[in-house]
Amino acid sequence: MSLKIGILGGGQLGQMFLQNAYSYPFQVHILDEISASCARVTPFFHQGNIRDFQEVYNFGKFMDIVSIEIENVSIEALKRLECEGIKVFPEPRVLELIADKCSQKQFFKENHLPTADFVILENSQELTKYLDFLPAFQKLAKGGYDGRGVQLLANQQDLHKAFQGKSLLEKKVNVQKEISVIVARNKYGTAVYEPVEMVFDKNLHLVDYLLAPARISPQKTQEAQNLAIRVIEKLQMTGILAVEMFLDENDNLLINELAPRPHNSGHHTIEAAFCSQYDQHLRAIAELPLGNPTLHTKAGMLNILGEKDYEGYPLYEGLADVLALPKVYLHLYNKTQTKKGRKMGHFTILGESFEEIEAKIAILKQKFKVKARPSNIFD
Repeated sequence: MSLKIGILGGGQLGQMFLQNAYSYPFQVHILDEISASCARVTPFFHQGNIRDFQEVYNFGKFMDIVSIEIENVSIEALKRLECEGIKVFPEPRVLELIADKCSQKQFFKENHLPTADFVILENSQELTKYLDFLPAFQKLAKGGYDGRGVQLLANQQDLHKAFQGKSLLEKKVNVQKEISVIVARNKYGTAVYEPVEMVFDKNLHLVDYLLAPARISPQKTQEAQNLAIRVIEKLQMTGILAVEMFLDENDNLLINELAPRPHNSGHHTIEAAFCSQYDQHLRAIAELPLGNPTLHTKAGMLNILGEKDYEGYPLYEGLADVLALPKVYLHLYNKTQTKKGRKMGHFTILGESFEEIEAKIAILKQKFKVKARPSNIFD
């Protein structure tokens, strides 16, 4: 079985997808800008703009299957490729729906999937009609990522900072935990991972670290997994899907948002699951039997972020110290520029208990730093 698989996007998710795909008899091609991580790790890298219709179409028409590692792509080009018989997974209709946070929320409502109360705003002027709905999070309909395009509007005094375009106003929920469930689907059925618990950096508004499986009851674990399966079945989607959820103060599960691709909350599966999310994604889009998603150990994942006072070519400090720790695995993303809060890599930490894992996370944070060189190492 020889397939040509084209991936739109060559960042860290593409790099980890490639590392797994090398074990298969497939030829995986990547389309992205030359600065992308994958440009230095595969001979099948194509320089191009994944948001440009013609470049995506010209790339995809020579593939058997086209998939993504990021949602911000030319969906119109993918629609045309699909019409011409190229397999596109996830399906363009799914990407189009998920790319718009307002459409996502409407989908949840129409399919009786639990989510926080919301209203849709065509412009910021409409906010004056919903003052009694505050405090609420305003989310831009399109383009938000890793905390960007999202802000809390606590009261009327915050209206001056409102986003101007079409947006979602989502009622603030008293959150007990934020969890994520990775689920995959193809013609063979579904495979669902155990929920993970996400701990956020409150200043950068992105995940600091996660623990797997989430510290919730077996009943809530099953409920979250069933909910993720319901979502991907309702979407009739092929591929892998991250379903981010809130567990509110009353123990209700509410869907926050979706990502139709491998996800930051699934990185730990490379070492901690029998089948990683990257292997699962490849199996799903190649229409192969899905793998075993079971975790064989407790795990943590710590994002490696650029230090706040450094920008430029990355310099990694403390490598020897952290690699001396048992059951700690380093993944760097091959990025040539670091800056405050940029994801430069991650650690997976395995352990017998969450106390052991969190103790190692504390050491990793203290010992390992991403700073910057004064010039390119190759100069």
